[in-house]
Amino acid sequence: MSLALGGKKCAQAFIGNKCIMAAELEKRNVKLRVPIPANVRKMAPMNLPTGDRSGKLRLDFNENTVGCAPAILNAVRKLSAEQIAMYPEYESTVRWMARWHGVRPSELTISNGADGGLRQIVDTFVESGSEALLAEPTFPMYRFYLGIAGARIRTIRYERDMSFPMDAALRELRRAPRLMFLASPNNPTGTLLDPAAIRQLIQISPRTMFVVDEAYCEFSDVTVLPWIRRYPNLAVVRTFSKAAGLAGLRLGCVLACPEVTSLLAKTFEAFAVNAAALTAAKAVAHHREAVRSYVREIHRSRKFLAEALSGFGARVFPSVANFVLADLGPTAPRIVKQLAGKGILLRPMSFGRPGFVRITIGTMPQMKRLVRALKAIW
Repeated sequence: MSLALGGKKCAQAFIGNKCIMAAELEKRNVKLRVPIPANVRKMAPMNLPTGDRSGKLRLDFNENTVGCAPAILNAVRKLSAEQIAMYPEYESTVRWMARWHGVRPSELTISNGADGGLRQIVDTFVESGSEALLAEPTFPMYRFYLGIAGARIRTIRYERDMSFPMDAALRELRRAPRLMFLASPNNPTGTLLDPAAIRQLIQISPRTMFVVDEAYCEFSDVTVLPWIRRYPNLAVVRTFSKAAGLAGLRLGCVLACPEVTSLLAKTFEAFAVNAAALTAAKAVAHHREAVRSYVREIHRSRKFLAEALSGFGARVFPSVANFVLADLGPTAPRIVKQLAGKGILLRPMSFGRPGFVRITIGTMPQMKRLVRALKAIW
């Protein structure tokens, strides 16, 4: 809030019935006296680039670079004023989403994006002091939610070729951690976990809740979803943010046996998913071919970009997702900065040294634009 005094706008804050200027507050050196949990105090804030991005080629967030199908957009536009004014109803959308994933409604929990599902799983199964296992590098939100919960996080590392550290995982699972996150395909490596390896992990530690994050499964066409009826300690997380292009609406789900979904119902945040996302979900279910067409385009573009990057001398790790991880070498920071100046955004990754970059795969024209820009600055 601002207040005009003597021709100047001054920030102000209200304390009791007094209006105190910001400068006066600084003199008083006001400090928070509420105790802060140690786990929160140690955490670093999530620093995501959320401004000055419009009109640029965004190849840094693994988003759908063409947007959702027109039919989905039209369905959202048809939302009535009454629908927007009311709290959403989930039952019919859950049925549609269950049909989309080939499961029963009792095996699906809707969530505010995949992230909401991940957090709900942590809220349900993890308490302060619980052990959790991560194979890194991987999606940073796993560590984020575990940190908020006060979990004791144990870490194993992907190999130099970005393959999964199976031997290390088997050793750590002897401790029977409460939870293990597995991303397949993994973000940021783009690599796929062998389903046989996942089965071995699940079977060796029945007291561990295994969460297989399949955010990019449409691009790999590999899933362990049918196993939720075989392994009660397995939950699969899906999202509509990637292939379906609904990242801005935040829609995902957790798929698990009814015993697990009934537990997740206890930690479900009321009305966490909005009416626009629910409407879009139904439209996606009616327009599967639009998603399939986009996935086919990404397969072509991914092959083209990987070959182009290899031609520049970069090391490109095999990917089955809608992005590739590449090692551009010591010049990577300069390349990323110059591309940003041309309106093309990439995601630098730090694995102990500069050089690694994650690049979202877009359409063929978008990838050709990127390659032309790289030729000019390499």
